[in-house]
Amino acid sequence: MKTRMGIALLAMGGLILALYLTLYKMGMIGELTCTVGSCETVQLSKWATFLGLPVALWGVGAYLAVLGLALVGLQPAWLESRGISWLLVGLNTWNVAFSAWLTYLELFVIDAICMWCVISAVLMVIILGLSLMDLRAVRGLPLAPDHR
Repeated sequence: MKTRMGIALLAMGGLILALYLTLYKMGMIGELTCTVGSCETVQLSKWATFLGLPVALWGVGAYLAVLGLALVGLQPAWLESRGISWLLVGLNTWNVAFSAWLTYLELFVIDAICMWCVISAVLMVIILGLSLMDLRAVRGLPLAPDHR
């Protein structure tokens, strides 16, 4: 399924982005490259930590989960699995909602925008769109293969 491959590729890109922000937050990268916005202001705010962990690390987990589901869904035994499609839609709906909350905080509480966070949020929206396309495609398949 092309949509699941697209989801996997976008999740890999998001994973790299989230790892970059996590390494910065953990002090392993000295300076954050940010050509648009105020990434350091966002990353150093109290809102950059959630339940004791960097928000970016939660992003690593989210992208890993999406990547794992998409890759499992590409295996022949799971290629037409409606369960995988529903899991992708559910997980990515949560991811978009969480990204929307973080974007709200950037705009109205922190008063700063992180270009990397915006890119991550856009990736999450695109991944959700692909997940919905995947669900639509899988729902259109017959429940059992036709062996005529």
